[in-house]
Amino acid sequence: MRIISGKARGTKLYTLEGKITRPTLDRVREALFNIIQEKIVGSSFLDMFSGSGAVGLEAASRGAKKVILCEKSREAISVIKKNIEKTHLEVKLYEMSYEKMLEQINEKLDIVYIDPPYKTDLAYKSVKKLLERKLLGEKSLVIVETDEEERIVEQIDELEIEITDIRKYGRVHLIFLNRI
Repeated sequence: MRIISGKARGTKLYTLEGKITRPTLDRVREALFNIIQEKIVGSSFLDMFSGSGAVGLEAASRGAKKVILCEKSREAISVIKKNIEKTHLEVKLYEMSYEKMLEQINEKLDIVYIDPPYKTDLAYKSVKKLLERKLLGEKSLVIVETDEEERIVEQIDELEIEITDIRKYGRVHLIFLNRI
């Protein structure tokens, strides 16, 4: 796994061992950033459930003004810290649950990437919390990565947020959301 573009282009990233955390594949990250590239420069970007930090670090490399990483796993935090050091990119790392982190943020976010453990309700719960805390502006973009598109779409459908696009890459779906 590597940084695909920007200041830290080509930098190889450390990843987590085992199958508990699965990194977003380079080809999925590349497709994602091709879609959102015009929104990155100067944005505030939140990478929730960061894992190795690859998505948030990619955003920082491509010119996001403020990048926030959120992870509670000690093993993942260790890998993220090594990746931050290796890439020399400036990001803010919250070493806590997404709920605690969202309680500490008091600013509108431009782009939020949510890649929770699959087979959980964390995508729904985190989008709901973002809306409750009013952390999304009118033009904010939320992207959910999942392998259970139908279930996530059904859950999110009851929230005050609109699904604007869904892209499929192998078994991975990226669901794009905008506030209503």
